[in-house]
Amino acid sequence: MKLIQVQDYQEMSQKAAEIVIEKIKENPQIQLGLATGGTPEGFYNRLIADHKENHTSYKQVKSFNLDEYIGLSSTNPNSYHYYMADTFFNHIDINQEDTNLPNGTAENIQEECSRYDEMIDKMGGIDLQILGIGQNGHIGFNEPGTSFASKTQVVDLAQSTIEANARYFDSIDEVPTQAVTMGIASIMKSKEIVLLVSGVAKAKALKQLIDGELTEEFPASILKKHHNVTIIADQEALSEYASKSDSTLRG
Repeated sequence: MKLIQVQDYQEMSQKAAEIVIEKIKENPQIQLGLATGGTPEGFYNRLIADHKENHTSYKQVKSFNLDEYIGLSSTNPNSYHYYMADTFFNHIDINQEDTNLPNGTAENIQEECSRYDEMIDKMGGIDLQILGIGQNGHIGFNEPGTSFASKTQVVDLAQSTIEANARYFDSIDEVPTQAVTMGIASIMKSKEIVLLVSGVAKAKALKQLIDGELTEEFPASILKKHHNVTIIADQEALSEYASKSDSTLRG
């Protein structure tokens, strides 16, 4: 794993955007794995600004999102379909049919999980996956205890995850308790992964990722086994980590 240390959230967002923009220039048909939540919002804002200013095109790009809540329609403002459209897709020139998210309202949710994995594999896999990390070490919605061999699946959300996401809802009682998420094995198939980590609330999780053991009780630890992971972390997120320089971390 490669660690890039930045000053703050703004610099983290900018650095991540620069990586993706460069990848699109190298391969206009790149297949991007995308994430939702608070952490990547600044990253998406910078991609939009670049698209408007420098005309970086997404017309040949295909995207695949990590997850979606079960029970929320694509038009629900709290769904990740809505989040992606509102936060990113509606502001660039990507073809809507080339944007892919799990269907959280599928009649047969298990078939939907299989379909999503098969679709990604059939299309050649994800070239670059953007990830965040939960305070409990989750990646996607793969909570502690998830098998490293898991594929796209239905998951029960941990109480800490529900509480963290409650800020997007009128009440914590409205937060869905289940989601469809790309599994850990599915994520690990990505050719390259960029992990975004910002804020003091993620400091313990980042330290455990870097210094801790490989264990299914901390799902992000599997990233130690991937051949091409870049962590971009700001100073608050690094506050419990001793090193003060960019480095290549041992897996």
